[in-house]
Amino acid sequence: MRVGIGYDSHRLVPGRKLVLGGVEIPFEKGLEGHSDGDAVAHAITDAVLGAAGLGDIGTYFPADAPEWQGADSLELLARAVKLVHDRKERVVNVDVSVVCEAPRLAPYVPRMRERLARALGIGPAAVSVKGKSNEGMGWIGRGEGIAVVAVALVEGA
Repeated sequence: MRVGIGYDSHRLVPGRKLVLGGVEIPFEKGLEGHSDGDAVAHAITDAVLGAAGLGDIGTYFPADAPEWQGADSLELLARAVKLVHDRKERVVNVDVSVVCEAPRLAPYVPRMRERLARALGIGPAAVSVKGKSNEGMGWIGRGEGIAVVAVALVEGA
């Protein structure tokens, strides 16, 4: 068994949809990014790839590649999971902390867990998503962006 850690953060900007964990969340701003900006999916992708010793999300889905412009980040996560499966390994579980002042994520967590689980090829019970506040401190506390930390456990065949 191997553990990987993933991190991602994006600036909140007007004129974009807010997508976290594959779920569109009603909010006045969205996350800036080359793809759909889903920092939850990006952090998990890095954690999964890291646990398998496969590098990071930018290795497979570079931010300057036109084919990933506006891409569904759950699709990128599913592609990363396929790379892990190709190595005869599988994702066992994922734990995610989303750090933001707003919006409150609790109402969306069950759907996030379902959507992420599907992309990961595991059951929703093996996916944990937690919303955390930054207690008004720093750029997150000022509502300038969202940060996500993820941990993934991968098991070999």
